[in-house]
Amino acid sequence: MTRIVTRNSPPRTVWQLEQQGLHPLLARLYAARGVTDKAELDYELKSLLPPSALTHASDAASLLADAIEAEAKMLIIGDYDCDGATATAVGMRALKALGADVDFLLPDRFKLGYGLSPEIVDVAAQQSPDLIITVDNGIASLEGVARAQQHGIATLITDHHLPGEALPDADCIVNPNQPGCDFPSKCIAGVGVMFYVMLALRAELRERGFFTDRPEPNFADLLDLVALGTVADVVKLDRNNRILVSQGLKRVRAGRLKAGLAALFKAAGRDPRKATAMDFGFILGPRLNAAGRLADMRLGVECLLTDDPARALQIAQELDAFNRERRDIEAGMQDQALLLLESMEVDDAAPGIALFDPSWHEGVVGILASRIKDKLHRPVFAFAPGEGGLIKGSGRSIPGLHLRDALDLVAKRAPGLLIRFGGHAMAAGVTVHAANYEKFRDCFAAIAGELLAPADLTRTLETDGPLEGGYISLDTARLLENEIWGQGFPAPLFVDEFDVEQQRVLKDKHLKLRLRKGNSRIEAIQFNFAHQAGPTARLTYRLAINEYMGVESPQLMVEHLE
Repeated sequence: MTRIVTRNSPPRTVWQLEQQGLHPLLARLYAARGVTDKAELDYELKSLLPPSALTHASDAASLLADAIEAEAKMLIIGDYDCDGATATAVGMRALKALGADVDFLLPDRFKLGYGLSPEIVDVAAQQSPDLIITVDNGIASLEGVARAQQHGIATLITDHHLPGEALPDADCIVNPNQPGCDFPSKCIAGVGVMFYVMLALRAELRERGFFTDRPEPNFADLLDLVALGTVADVVKLDRNNRILVSQGLKRVRAGRLKAGLAALFKAAGRDPRKATAMDFGFILGPRLNAAGRLADMRLGVECLLTDDPARALQIAQELDAFNRERRDIEAGMQDQALLLLESMEVDDAAPGIALFDPSWHEGVVGILASRIKDKLHRPVFAFAPGEGGLIKGSGRSIPGLHLRDALDLVAKRAPGLLIRFGGHAMAAGVTVHAANYEKFRDCFAAIAGELLAPADLTRTLETDGPLEGGYISLDTARLLENEIWGQGFPAPLFVDEFDVEQQRVLKDKHLKLRLRKGNSRIEAIQFNFAHQAGPTARLTYRLAINEYMGVESPQLMVEHLE
């Protein structure tokens, strides 16, 4: 069952935004998202929170500046997802522009797992670095930092994940979610944290007179990478994150993007001049993530680091092929998972679900968990076999259940059950012994049942109400497409009733509709539809642009059909 609710747009706020010059439709949409003043939509760089506001960013800057002046050898250790790859690329490009001796290392997810583990520190030590810099990981790496100390290697942790009860004994930690940090943008991505540290480093070097006889690099040129990692990591787009994304998009649309991003757009058949935040999340991000899921994310980072268009295109085509392979693997796993669930009535399904199959691919279980979560509206963990009798699970949650907190509760109630875990409110990872899978499944289901209210288990679609007939147009679609939407600041979703004039099924899974409302006719499509429409239908939809043979037209992207 799906419950459809309409967001509240306070009339006085709508009126005030209109008086400040906003388009009436945008005024209604922004008022419903908590915007009360047009100034909140000022996405210029001057409106960014200053690096000095991020706890220990200045300490990190001093540490890095000292290392540069001492010609110390630095090594960036990143994560194997898009956020980690872009953060690694931002660090590499910025530090090299400052003359640093720096290289990067990414863990093999199938052998070394996530984060700054003792094992990857041992691998890193073979390169004899003086300083290890983590990006998008490290806040829970107590053992890894201790191993680095044993090797005589200093550590700088830059991360955005939630810390555990204890912090690693690193030389410096920059993380907006660590205790005592009052940086307002708690939801900044790992790439955003690294960008801020690089800004602080440049300011520190400026104070030291470092740029007296050399040019000062323009780190705004890195914002296309920052925007990509921010959107792809599905962090909440608060105002600060929207500024980062807006500035990155502005550069992409103007043709001022890295060769690797341009190549990814080309491999996907998209025009960067028409780029949207959704392109980062659904087009570029998955292609980069596919390298980390199926092969080696080093290839993805190389795509972001190369300035050779030919090499960038070659890598982008490889990443595109990996992404197609990933989709095929995922489709097969999803079919298997749904077979496992056939015996369960969706309305009576356990409040928290764990699934495991020995044939599943470790690199794709996160996407599988997300698909099953969307289908059942339940928090889901999907497990795949690891090494040494272990299984590794990736989880996705629904509003109402903080997934990492739920795992913490599992760990407290069943000591020794979880070998390791970590993550966010909506996504987390966990490793257990294969023999303990059923124990984890039952414990997680019980805890989810305690933490979730019955209303949480009903899927809710928040809409912006009906869209006036005159606004169902190409101009309105372009207007909406040019704005910054994303996690926590959702793209407009409308609801309305239409007469269904025609309908047909494409490729056995997509529903193509021709709709009428009053005197207006509009094409619509629903991907992976569940059932066909009757003569009239109530639809929740997004207004989008369909391009065919060079001709653009408005089209409704149907999210739910009644």
